Amino acid sequence: MLMGKSEIRARIPHSGNMCLLDQVLSWDDGRICCLASSHRDEHNPLRRDGRLRAVCGVEYAAQAMALHGRLRSGSGAPPRRGYLASLREVSCLVAYLDEVAGDLLVEAEQLLAEGSRVIYGFVVRGDGHELLSGRAAVVLEGWA
Repeated sequence: MLMGKSEIRARIPHSGNMCLLDQVLSWDDGRICCLASSHRDEHNPLRRDGRLRAVCGVEYAAQAMALHGRLRSGSGAPPRRGYLASLREVSCLVAYLDEVAGDLLVEAEQLLAEGSRVIYGFVVRGDGHELLSGRAAVVLEGWA
Protein backbone atom coordinates (compact mmCIF):
# COMPACT_ATOMS: atom_id res chain seq x y z
CA MET A 1 0.00 0.00 0.00
CA LEU A 2 1.34 3.39 -0.98
CA MET A 3 -1.33 5.52 0.67
CA GLY A 4 -4.17 5.04 3.13
CA LYS A 5 -7.57 6.66 3.59
CA SER A 6 -6.40 9.66 5.65
CA GLU A 7 -3.79 10.53 3.02
CA ILE A 8 -6.39 10.17 0.27
CA ARG A 9 -8.82 12.45 2.12
CA ALA A 10 -6.08 15.08 2.40
CA ARG A 11 -5.76 15.16 -1.39
CA ILE A 12 -9.32 15.06 -2.74
CA PRO A 13 -12.33 17.18 -1.75
CA HIS A 14 -14.52 14.22 -0.78
CA SER A 15 -14.99 13.94 2.97
CA GLY A 16 -16.64 11.61 5.45
CA ASN A 17 -18.44 8.64 3.90
CA MET A 18 -18.23 10.28 0.49
CA CYS A 19 -14.52 9.45 0.30
CA LEU A 20 -14.99 6.02 -1.24
CA LEU A 21 -11.39 4.90 -1.73
CA ASP A 22 -9.40 3.17 1.03
CA GLN A 23 -5.92 2.71 -0.43
CA VAL A 24 -3.66 3.55 -3.32
CA LEU A 25 -1.89 0.37 -4.36
CA SER A 26 0.17 1.91 -7.16
CA TRP A 27 0.40 4.96 -9.35
CA ASP A 28 2.66 6.53 -11.93
CA ASP A 29 2.38 9.38 -14.39
CA GLY A 30 -0.14 7.53 -16.55
CA ARG A 31 -2.28 5.46 -14.20
CA ILE A 32 -3.51 4.76 -10.69
CA CYS A 33 -4.77 1.63 -8.97
CA CYS A 34 -6.87 1.94 -5.80
CA LEU A 35 -8.70 -0.36 -3.41
CA ALA A 36 -12.14 0.29 -1.94
CA SER A 37 -14.36 -1.53 0.54
CA SER A 38 -17.08 1.12 0.97
CA HIS A 39 -19.42 -0.65 -1.49
CA ARG A 40 -20.25 -3.01 1.39
CA ASP A 41 -20.97 -0.16 3.84
CA GLU A 42 -24.68 0.16 4.61
CA HIS A 43 -24.09 3.90 5.11
CA ASN A 44 -22.54 4.44 1.69
CA PRO A 45 -24.05 7.77 0.55
CA LEU A 46 -24.62 6.46 -2.98
CA ARG A 47 -26.97 3.68 -1.85
CA ARG A 48 -30.61 3.99 -2.79
CA ASP A 49 -33.27 1.76 -1.24
CA GLY A 50 -30.49 -0.14 0.51
CA ARG A 51 -28.68 -1.04 -2.72
CA LEU A 52 -25.60 0.24 -4.54
CA ARG A 53 -26.13 0.12 -8.27
CA ALA A 54 -23.17 -0.75 -10.49
CA VAL A 55 -23.25 2.62 -12.25
CA CYS A 56 -22.09 4.14 -8.94
CA GLY A 57 -18.74 2.62 -9.80
CA VAL A 58 -18.27 5.68 -12.02
CA GLU A 59 -17.91 7.76 -8.83
CA TYR A 60 -15.25 5.37 -7.53
CA ALA A 61 -13.38 5.81 -10.81
CA ALA A 62 -13.87 9.59 -10.74
CA GLN A 63 -12.32 9.77 -7.28
CA ALA A 64 -9.37 7.71 -8.50
CA MET A 65 -8.98 10.14 -11.43
CA ALA A 66 -9.11 13.14 -9.10
CA LEU A 67 -6.53 11.57 -6.83
CA HIS A 68 -4.30 10.73 -9.79
CA GLY A 69 -4.46 14.33 -11.00
CA ARG A 70 -3.58 15.59 -7.54
CA LEU A 71 -0.65 13.20 -7.19
CA ARG A 72 0.66 14.18 -10.63
CA SER A 73 0.51 17.88 -9.76
CA GLY A 74 2.84 17.44 -6.77
CA SER A 75 2.44 18.48 -3.17
CA GLY A 76 3.38 22.12 -3.68
CA ALA A 77 0.84 22.93 -6.37
CA PRO A 78 -2.67 24.06 -5.45
CA PRO A 79 -5.39 21.61 -6.53
CA ARG A 80 -7.34 22.11 -9.73
CA ARG A 81 -11.07 21.48 -9.64
CA GLY A 82 -12.30 19.02 -12.21
CA TYR A 83 -15.77 18.32 -13.51
CA LEU A 84 -16.93 15.16 -15.19
CA ALA A 85 -17.98 16.37 -18.64
CA SER A 86 -18.94 13.13 -20.35
CA LEU A 87 -18.88 9.36 -20.14
CA ARG A 88 -18.34 7.06 -23.11
CA GLU A 89 -18.59 3.32 -23.65
CA VAL A 90 -19.67 2.66 -20.06
CA SER A 91 -20.36 -1.02 -19.57
CA CYS A 92 -21.90 -2.35 -16.36
CA LEU A 93 -21.45 -6.11 -16.18
CA VAL A 94 -23.30 -6.52 -12.87
CA ALA A 95 -26.40 -4.86 -11.49
CA TYR A 96 -25.19 -4.06 -7.96
CA LEU A 97 -21.79 -3.43 -6.39
CA ASP A 98 -23.00 -4.32 -2.89
CA GLU A 99 -23.22 -7.97 -3.99
CA VAL A 100 -19.44 -8.09 -4.46
CA ALA A 101 -17.97 -9.83 -1.40
CA GLY A 102 -14.35 -8.70 -1.83
CA ASP A 103 -12.76 -5.29 -2.17
CA LEU A 104 -13.09 -3.27 -5.36
CA LEU A 105 -10.01 -2.67 -7.47
CA VAL A 106 -10.40 0.72 -9.13
CA GLU A 107 -8.05 1.49 -12.01
CA ALA A 108 -7.83 4.68 -14.08
CA GLU A 109 -5.49 5.39 -16.96
CA GLN A 110 -4.93 8.86 -18.37
CA LEU A 111 -5.42 8.58 -22.12
CA LEU A 112 -5.16 12.27 -23.03
CA ALA A 113 -4.22 15.49 -21.28
CA GLU A 114 -4.56 18.64 -23.35
CA GLY A 115 -4.83 21.99 -21.59
CA SER A 116 -7.92 21.91 -19.43
CA ARG A 117 -9.20 18.61 -20.86
CA VAL A 118 -8.30 15.16 -19.57
CA ILE A 119 -9.61 11.79 -20.72
CA TYR A 120 -9.32 8.65 -18.62
CA GLY A 121 -10.14 5.04 -19.24
CA PHE A 122 -11.35 3.22 -16.14
CA VAL A 123 -12.11 -0.28 -14.92
CA VAL A 124 -13.67 -1.39 -11.64
CA ARG A 125 -13.07 -5.03 -10.71
CA GLY A 126 -14.22 -7.22 -7.85
CA ASP A 127 -14.01 -10.87 -6.92
CA GLY A 128 -11.70 -11.44 -9.90
CA HIS A 129 -14.17 -10.04 -12.47
CA GLU A 130 -14.57 -6.81 -14.38
CA LEU A 131 -17.67 -5.05 -13.04
CA LEU A 132 -17.67 -1.72 -14.84
CA SER A 133 -15.55 0.01 -17.46
CA GLY A 134 -15.61 3.07 -19.65
CA ARG A 135 -14.01 6.39 -20.51
CA ALA A 136 -14.50 9.75 -18.84
CA ALA A 137 -13.76 13.25 -20.05
CA VAL A 138 -12.88 15.74 -17.31
CA VAL A 139 -12.72 19.51 -17.67
CA LEU A 140 -10.35 21.29 -15.29
CA GLU A 141 -10.86 24.77 -13.94
CA GLY A 142 -8.03 27.22 -13.45
CA TRP A 143 -5.88 26.94 -10.36
CA ALA A 144 -7.94 27.02 -7.17
